[in-house]
Formats: sequence, C-alpha cells, structure tokens
Amino acid sequence: MPAMSTANGQPNTEPPIPPSPAESATPAPAYTPPAEPAEPEGLTPQQRAYVVGGAIFALLILAGLIAGAVWLINNPDRAATVRDVFIIAMALEMILIGAALTVLMVQLAVLTNLLKNEIKPILEATQETVNTVRGTTVFVSENLTEPIMKLNSYVAGLAKMVETLSALGNIFRR
Repeated sequence: MPAMSTANGQPNTEPPIPPSPAESATPAPAYTPPAEPAEPEGLTPQQRAYVVGGAIFALLILAGLIAGAVWLINNPDRAATVRDVFIIAMALEMILIGAALTVLMVQLAVLTNLLKNEIKPILEATQETVNTVRGTTVFVSENLTEPIMKLNSYVAGLAKMVETLSALGNIFRR
C-alpha cells in the first residue's frame, strides 16, 4: 500500500484508521462457550479386558457343554449315571428351596406380629401426643397470644394518641 501524502506534501507516517464496525464487511464472531472436556468414547482398557475375558470364558463354557454332550452321546451307560446324579442334585436343591421358603414365611409372620403388636401402639401414642400438642397450641393462642396482641395494639394506639396530643400542645404553646 503506497504512503499517502499530507496537505504539505510530506508522507503520512500515521497508521491507517481501522474501519468502524458499521463499515466492516465481516460480522464479529459470535461468542461460543468453551467446550467441556469430552468423555472418552468407547471402553477403557480395563473394561475392554473384562469384556474379552468374559467372552473367552463364555466360549470355554460353551465348548465344554458341547464336548460333554458329545461324550454322553458316545457313552450311554455313563449318560444314565450322570442323569441319575443330576436328578439327585435337583431333588436336594428342591429340598433346600423348600427350607428357604419355610424360613421366609416364618420371618414374614414375625414381621406381621411386630407391626401389629409393637409398631401400631407406638403410632397410636404418637398420634395422641400430636393431638395433645395441637390442643395446647390452640389454648395458648386463644388465652395468651391473642390478649397480648390486643394489649400491644391498645398500648401502641395510646402511645400514638399521647404523641399526637403532645405535638398539638406544642403547636398551641407557640
């Protein structure tokens, strides 16, 4: 850009004046808040290891089941023995589940008894106490608070009247 000369013919050494915002052809950029740190996408290395380990374990279990089924098919006498052992294991499991359900029913009966004979009287006593406190509050409000509030209003009115009369007395004395 060539240097412009002033009225006396001297070169202008002042920096050029920037255009006003109205003259500017490019609008000011809009404010954008700083981006929050992005959470890492995907799995962490530890999570990835757990997933891979779980998948390998599931595949090993599946392979073991397939190998066991093939072995049982090839050995029918052993299959009958395994079947009998499996039936005995299921019977023992049913006995265990029956015992657990019996214990659960006894515990439920104990809880019902507790609620009926111990918690219910406590709740009734608490309700009676709340009703007593409510009655006491109403009594105090009617017999103590309201008369004190009325007395305070009378005293305030009397003080204002005395103040007004005093001010009127000062006017007439002048």
